[in-house]
Amino acid sequence: MRLRKKFGWLAAAAAAVILLFAAGCTLPQSAQSSLEIDPPPADANIDPNPAVKPVNAADRPAEPQMEVTLYFKDANGFVAPLSVKIPKSENVAQKSLEYMVEGGPGEALLPKGFTALIPKGTQVKPLNIVADQKLAVVDFSPHFANYNPQDERKILEAITWTLTGFPTIDKVRIRLAGQDLKEMPVAGTPTDEPLTRAMGINLELVEGTDYGRTTPVTLYFQNRTADNFKYFVPVTRMIDRTDNVALAAVNELIRGPKQQSGGLAALIDPDTKLLGVQKENEVLTVNFDDRLLGPDNTARSDALQSVVLSLSENTGAEQVKIVVNGEAKVVADDKTNYSRPVSRPAHVNEIKM
Repeated sequence: MRLRKKFGWLAAAAAAVILLFAAGCTLPQSAQSSLEIDPPPADANIDPNPAVKPVNAADRPAEPQMEVTLYFKDANGFVAPLSVKIPKSENVAQKSLEYMVEGGPGEALLPKGFTALIPKGTQVKPLNIVADQKLAVVDFSPHFANYNPQDERKILEAITWTLTGFPTIDKVRIRLAGQDLKEMPVAGTPTDEPLTRAMGINLELVEGTDYGRTTPVTLYFQNRTADNFKYFVPVTRMIDRTDNVALAAVNELIRGPKQQSGGLAALIDPDTKLLGVQKENEVLTVNFDDRLLGPDNTARSDALQSVVLSLSENTGAEQVKIVVNGEAKVVADDKTNYSRPVSRPAHVNEIKM
């Protein structure tokens, strides 16, 4: 420290000397005397060629990040949410779509078997958010038209469900190279009206159901990757028309996924009975019989999470409460108490990096 101060003072004095001589001045005797300093000790470790030293990457401050839920295609062809951390940005919706482009930075974050759906090379222009309509207008570059026809609807689902996950967006309109897109460029899916979550995701029609007389319910089942990463998959099932969507959704969860539906797993014992669903003050209370509980009187946490996700998706309920035989005593195997109102998680299928 003493040596550093000495050399710093010397540099300042030298600069003063140069300026004075450039101005045609002579140094006062006191200034000349002050420049006559002792040389550094012979054993001082001084770099004869000082240079800027490289900064170790580990010493750099971490880049600010934000967590977002994006939609990708899994190994079985389902469109599924993944919650990942990306660089913080004021244009969060645009940045989210950029991370969903094939070959883009988002691919490094994906679990085994997941792929991006927005075609490679696509550029995303800044989104126009029409605040009073909660409408996002998205403009893609011409590369957006380069995809396989079987992925067309999946692309629309991924974009729509990602953007409508933000509280300021309910509807999405797509443009291609600055022009409103009336239909998708490969298979011709209509896009002349704004897209919403009412379009469903991973559509499934129950056999024998009249499509014109149906009600959609979106159910959250579970899947896993080859390296055992478990994640929820939303499936929109078209069922016979009903006015009690909450009751129907839970009954369909108990029924489970379709057979041979890409590895999707049922989470609730099919023998479990639903005794009722009631809504009071934005809280849905779901009443099961005791077959919901295991031998240790706890319930599977993933099963209860699927109930919360499915009910909040279909009804917009802010919170869900789960009871057994009308009694508030349901605790999951992860110690979460579902006898108290539980909110939908902000992010689904979080990726831990």
